[in-house]
Amino acid sequence: MEKIFIAGLPRTGTTSVCAAFLEFGFKTAHTAYTREALSQAQVIADTPVFNDYEQLATLYPNSRFIYLDRAMESWIPSVRRLLTRMLPRLETQQGGFNDTLKRCYFDTFANLSADNIACDHYLTDIYQRHRQKLLRFLDASQIEYLILDVSHPHSLQQLSDFLGIHTNSTKPMPNLNQGGKVTAWKQIEHPLKVESTRHGKADRDSLLYSEQ
Repeated sequence: MEKIFIAGLPRTGTTSVCAAFLEFGFKTAHTAYTREALSQAQVIADTPVFNDYEQLATLYPNSRFIYLDRAMESWIPSVRRLLTRMLPRLETQQGGFNDTLKRCYFDTFANLSADNIACDHYLTDIYQRHRQKLLRFLDASQIEYLILDVSHPHSLQQLSDFLGIHTNSTKPMPNLNQGGKVTAWKQIEHPLKVESTRHGKADRDSLLYSEQ
């Protein structure tokens, strides 16, 4: 199955774009931590995509990518709040988040610590390095992609044009998870929504990409 991977970093609008894809009629997973979720979803966002995009592009040839851009002045305080909340559960050896999520965050946010989270330069550098490396990879691999800023008033039309979907779309992009909230996806009920886990359980990280 051809996939569409949403490869923006956390807090760049992944939930809003996933909600738009549901309305466009795509089976969509906002994060995927099981082989079933990766297999079933047509659209996958956030973790593990922002870190594992090269592996996913190899596993699913002819896939397309959407890179989500966000202005630094709004992304930095938003991602700082997220990482500050997440850090204790990322660092714990027992429990906390699943292994895939931990690996992706520690790989992408290298040297993650409370001091670094508080540093604008650290967060800006992470963002710019991720953007440059991802776009270089997509260009070198000749993978079709769209750069999208969900705050742009015509971003939903840009997305539908990229997908080749003809809509009478004067509507704006869905605007979810505002004010630091990160729970909007859990509250969405839609027949095309693909659950990220198997009744709350994730596959072991070493098995996630096997037996596809």
